[in-house]
Amino acid sequence: MKVLLTSTSFQDTPGRHQKLLEAQGYELDTLRGPILEEELLPIIGNYDAVICGDDEYTEKVLIKGFKGRLRYISKYGVGLDRIDLDAAKKLGIPVTNCPGVNQVSVSEHVLALLFTFEKNVHLQYNSTKEGSWQRWVGHEIQGKTIGIVGLGAVGKELAKKSCALGMQVMAFDIFEDKDFLKTHCDVRFVSGLDEIYEHADVISLHVPHTAESEHMIGEEVIFEKLKRNPIIINTSRGMLVDSNAIIKGLKQAKIRGYLTDVLAHEPMLDSEVLKGVENVIITPHVGSRTFQSVERQGTMAVNNLIELIK
Repeated sequence: MKVLLTSTSFQDTPGRHQKLLEAQGYELDTLRGPILEEELLPIIGNYDAVICGDDEYTEKVLIKGFKGRLRYISKYGVGLDRIDLDAAKKLGIPVTNCPGVNQVSVSEHVLALLFTFEKNVHLQYNSTKEGSWQRWVGHEIQGKTIGIVGLGAVGKELAKKSCALGMQVMAFDIFEDKDFLKTHCDVRFVSGLDEIYEHADVISLHVPHTAESEHMIGEEVIFEKLKRNPIIINTSRGMLVDSNAIIKGLKQAKIRGYLTDVLAHEPMLDSEVLKGVENVIITPHVGSRTFQSVERQGTMAVNNLIELIK
């Protein structure tokens, strides 16, 4: 078996996931993703399987791979929006992912971003680093209302943590998990997003990128539906927001801040419009990049591949 590994988190983090992969005896090549379509096309047919991150597995890539040796795709991570699942199904290439393993680390990252912004940690770190003792006045999050858009594994974990911190929690999802809501009665489930847009002080996005969710936070929402100039937090996918609308909303005080772990183009381009914008905090897609989470995801990705091959 010849396997291509492109997840940088997998490669950069030592642990039992690496030992498990080494023990399989595969012929292993590594590249540092995310890998674009034009980079994959010349090489993908050389591999029986891939353990990938957010690489561009378009229909063209999958067809080219299938004409060669490609028969298995194991996704490190949860999101499958960069893989053409319809094309994979037509070709008979099974695709697996790693759900339910990164909710602790990502939910903690959401709160880390929120605390950083509300307590001005990023500003005061840079200020004291330069020898200044300028002091900003921060905000408490206790008593604030957080609107969680997407009550999957990460959304649920964030809801539990937010309740514990004394926040009022609203949540929306297309599926109402009544068992979760029954055991977490402090979480108020709402039937529509407009209620979150109207009442939330903080809005945290936890939905996949699809044709329907692309630019779900755009000018219409920002200028017509938001009522409390909220902080928007995005640890899901950069394409969920219209970046230019975000900037316009910040300038016109319709949004207090935009805190994101994801961008529409990753790694960040020199031309990224959000770079350096006041009241924007960007982290380089590291929400799930903890030793614990990487080991869990990496081990699941390898085990998924082992099961596919069996």
